[in-house]
Amino acid sequence: MKPILIQGARENNLKNISLQIPKNKITVFTGVSGSGKSSLVFETIGAEAQRQINETYDSFIRSRMPHYGNPDVDKIDNLNVAIIINQKRLGGSARSTVSTVTDIYSLLRLLFARMGEPFVGYSMVFSFNNPKGMCPRCEGLGKISEIDIDKLIDKNKSINEGAIRFPTFQPGGWRWQRYAYSGYFDNNKKLKDFTKTEWQRLLHADEHRPPKPNKQWGKTVLYQGIIPRIEKGFLKKDSKEFNRNAIALQEVIHQGTCPECKGARLNKTVLSCKIKSKNIADCSNMQINELIHFLRQLHNPLLETVIDELITKLSHLIDIGLHYLCLSRETASLSGGESQRIKLIKHLGGSLSGLMYIFDEPSIGLHPADLDRLNQIILRLRDKGNTILIVEHDPDVITIADHVVDMGPLAGRNGGEIIYEGTVKGLQHAKGLTAEYWQAQRTINRLPRKAQEWFTVKNATLHNLKNITVSIPEQVITVVAGVAGSGKSSLINLVLPNQYPHARLIDQSLLRGSRRSHLASYTGIFDKIRKHFAHSNKADISLFSANAKGACPECNGLGIITLDLAFMDEVEQTCDLCGGSGFNKQALQYLFQNKTIAEVLAMDISESKDFFEDEIIKKLMEQLEYMGLSYITLGQPLNTFSGGERQRLKLAMELDETGKLFVFDESTTGLHPSDIARIMRIFDRLVKKGNTVIIIEHNLDVIAEADWIIEIGPGAGIEGGQLIFEGTVKNLLKSNTVTARYLNRYLKK
Repeated sequence: MKPILIQGARENNLKNISLQIPKNKITVFTGVSGSGKSSLVFETIGAEAQRQINETYDSFIRSRMPHYGNPDVDKIDNLNVAIIINQKRLGGSARSTVSTVTDIYSLLRLLFARMGEPFVGYSMVFSFNNPKGMCPRCEGLGKISEIDIDKLIDKNKSINEGAIRFPTFQPGGWRWQRYAYSGYFDNNKKLKDFTKTEWQRLLHADEHRPPKPNKQWGKTVLYQGIIPRIEKGFLKKDSKEFNRNAIALQEVIHQGTCPECKGARLNKTVLSCKIKSKNIADCSNMQINELIHFLRQLHNPLLETVIDELITKLSHLIDIGLHYLCLSRETASLSGGESQRIKLIKHLGGSLSGLMYIFDEPSIGLHPADLDRLNQIILRLRDKGNTILIVEHDPDVITIADHVVDMGPLAGRNGGEIIYEGTVKGLQHAKGLTAEYWQAQRTINRLPRKAQEWFTVKNATLHNLKNITVSIPEQVITVVAGVAGSGKSSLINLVLPNQYPHARLIDQSLLRGSRRSHLASYTGIFDKIRKHFAHSNKADISLFSANAKGACPECNGLGIITLDLAFMDEVEQTCDLCGGSGFNKQALQYLFQNKTIAEVLAMDISESKDFFEDEIIKKLMEQLEYMGLSYITLGQPLNTFSGGERQRLKLAMELDETGKLFVFDESTTGLHPSDIARIMRIFDRLVKKGNTVIIIEHNLDVIAEADWIIEIGPGAGIEGGQLIFEGTVKNLLKSNTVTARYLNRYLKK
């Protein structure tokens, strides 16, 4: 069978590389972060496969599919149809759940429509997205949003002083004018001094035309209280303002369970229909393995096919290690690893072969015990006659490879080359950072720090936690381990900060900023860079911002032009006028140390460190380089950062803190083993400065180097939530926990 041939790949940092990938085999691509793995696998091979498939559809279908440009490569031959299973979170609205995204809910609805008693209607009535089935109070969401007036309103201020703490309601904002010009209020009067009538009118008045408004009041403008205005404009399900102001809304609203349906999402009539005393909401709230047990108790010859299919689909969730989930779980709350595994479900029972499956670090979020199960799934896909490409760092996944391609030698401009091709066994005798890791002896921390002080998380009962009390040592590195779904995150990310509000959580959540935000603007150094340009050229500082006077008039500072071709694909192309820089000609005529503002933003961290003499910029660049981010450019948009890169960027901003309590959630995500050694040195540095470091982690390299281990388990979901071990790594190895078993196996390799 002819292999996949790639010739002259130059996407991003790839250095004109050529290679052959064997068909019907598992090929794992390794290398440090930024070495070029994703550029080769996703942006070259995957993009070209998807582009060619998309071209086989008519223009109407293509207009509803993602657009893929031509990758920078001379030639790719013998491609298979590609199925890309990436880490992108499933997301979706509050109406998207595990049950809806896996199509399991449609089978469950059919079961209740045919077997439930009393009969309340056909399948669609059991949908919380259907007006006939949804709870009328919460409109099928299971929860209601209520405005916290104390957070929205500062009673110690007047309307003119900005008493209404919400975008567009602040002084000068267009919604603020509705209250300032209404003629109802003394705009300089503190809100705490308002009469009951004034307070009621400000907050709750229905829409009407004020009798004596100020001169600035528009002729057709109507007055409405703040609360109904925000509810109508921002909180309704069809509101266009909701996503635009999501962060501001989080500050002033709190969500609670719907008092009418108690979170079930459905109306009373639908919930009255039951099978063996369980309604459809009860079944959706069961843990997957519990639901399978319930279904196996049902006996109905007419519905045997439906029940068997339900059990089969639910069993696939168990196969991929998600038995601890329930069907009602919102997809937006799933981690990247959980999302990736759920995407696998539709392929597990299929009979297609000859495909090319592309995985992006499928080990993320998985305990080594779960990885064994994942590996079996990948092997099954290969054995059905499929080609598997995996971008991966975890040695347990690399072990199952038939063929390994190691990229490097380093990241960014120092990467983009193939430094090894061959078997896993051959990797042990190769050169490069990956090979060094495979050749190294596995060790544990035999001289852990001893804590002088401890703090205690008491009586934790959130989610599946079984009323546990855990003592955590101060000024040491503590790793909290346990299988996925055991209760680690509930304990450390939710209960601990509730009892100790000063805890600083550094996770992989999105960085705040617009699509125009980049590394330089997020870190705060962009203002200093612009000042350097303005001072040395005696020019207006706003010229050196693509969001202000420096913006290219053609693309408005974005660097790209989006072409809407009606029924054809929407195409993004580099702006010809500015060459993709986002800046106009006037801004680009000015130089600082012989470079334009666009050229400075195109420099990576390591280049920037040598370029700037400014001590503040230099120090930050050194911290980012120390975090392993040397390959990222100053102008890289925030929305292109991976979860691991986001976490390391946040950490870089905290390196000089002292006496703090830091919590890190899966800090090794996306990291090569050589980078893990680096991040452990960073944690060590934080502790030496008097900080306490707590890490939620599955990675055995991190667990082996901890000062103190806390393991939650023994299983996931209702089978977890217990404190099953606390102590040093040395003592963990003597225990019989799941983590201990895999750590012992790891040390013997």
